[in-house]
Amino acid sequence: MKYVSTRKGLTATGVQSVFMGLAPDGGLFVPVMDGVEPIDLASIKTLRDAETAVLARLFDDFPAQVRDAAVDRLLSRFPEKDPIALVEAGGMQILELFHGKTGAFKDVALSMLPVFMKHAAGGRRVLVLTATSGDTGSAAMQGFAGVDGTEVLVFFPNEGTSRIQRLQMTTPADANVHAVAIKGNFDDAQAAVQRIFADPVINAEAAAAGVALSSANSINTGRLIPQIAYYIFASARLGRDVDVVVPSGNFGNILAAYYAKMLGAKIGRFLCASNVNDVLARFVATGIYDPGDKFTVTNSPSMDIRKSSNVERLLWLVNGGLEGDVQAACAATAVLMRDLSEKGRYELSEKAKARLFADFEGGVATPSETEAEMRRMRDETGYVLDPHTAVATAVARKLGYPKAGRTLVVAATATPHKFPETCRNAFGGDVLGEMPPNFKELATLKQTQNQVVDLSGIDGAVRALF
Repeated sequence: MKYVSTRKGLTATGVQSVFMGLAPDGGLFVPVMDGVEPIDLASIKTLRDAETAVLARLFDDFPAQVRDAAVDRLLSRFPEKDPIALVEAGGMQILELFHGKTGAFKDVALSMLPVFMKHAAGGRRVLVLTATSGDTGSAAMQGFAGVDGTEVLVFFPNEGTSRIQRLQMTTPADANVHAVAIKGNFDDAQAAVQRIFADPVINAEAAAAGVALSSANSINTGRLIPQIAYYIFASARLGRDVDVVVPSGNFGNILAAYYAKMLGAKIGRFLCASNVNDVLARFVATGIYDPGDKFTVTNSPSMDIRKSSNVERLLWLVNGGLEGDVQAACAATAVLMRDLSEKGRYELSEKAKARLFADFEGGVATPSETEAEMRRMRDETGYVLDPHTAVATAVARKLGYPKAGRTLVVAATATPHKFPETCRNAFGGDVLGEMPPNFKELATLKQTQNQVVDLSGIDGAVRALF
């Protein structure tokens, strides 16, 4: 499998794309899907089958034993019987992606990424920089804890995460994982991390210290590719045409579903569900990406994002990548990203809009609508949603889904136990019962990660680990 960068078409192997994280031209690596054999859904009986099939196609330059080791590690960290469950509720199929160690869908790929990264590093020391709005950071710290030759540095907003999310990032005691709170939001953290990757001075200092910089964010193909498999798995289990709704922040999870369709999953429409930080919902509805200046801290904090990095991969696809025209896709993507940098917004061509609208639609749920949806779902079905998944089901219902004769798959991205405060607000009391043991013990652990910095202090926090 060949990977190319979205702006200049720089080529890389899968191994190289994982090791670098961000492409040297400032863009993201994407797989060139021409000629890739679709997956025979009839052959997919387990999550292992799905991951093995996806990795064999898109990470074929990783040795088979490395791919197998990554899948083994994933399955060892999820329930043995049904690691990713499908649960019918309210006429929808809830795809429960949250049964990993930190209770969020990020645990899937971040259980596997350390295996890929260690192989890709080839004995080199790697500092994995990560920006998080709440879930990626804890999953990265959990995934890389104790992994030889790697260190993880997570930047998270000092305000806006849930108490559980914060404790998951501030209590790890492993010497190779670090979390730093910033006086800013996720967009600030992500912008800083991407700037550091492109900074020749910092990179030279890192190289002189024998350190390579990489990422655990979804800009890294090692995050994106493993996520494709659970949509393949869901499609195979259901055995019929489905639509998918995904609560979306950085756009990686819904993009994984889009790649799953390219590999043979029977998915029709992709519903992009946003909270009031509605950049993505507006984009898929209009073809205009305009983050604006408004930012709101909500009760679905992992979606409190205005600048979603994975949209760049979709730009590449709808501007020629779907047809295999790498040159046209890169040229158009470079222009659009330059417009975003210089003008603060961009607009797709009419042809690209048509491609976008053919597959995607979106909608918004406010914080009050989110809590109302949590109550409605529990009252009518007994199923308790976390606030992010409630955004998804609320948006789906607004858009008239599920459609007659079609199954709607809801990506349930987190356990409600991560957001007990919002659950109490929504239900007027405690409906969750006893917390899972790994959450309950957080309150008893010593807080080992106490550093808080201004945005100007981010570079210094990175340099301190060289």
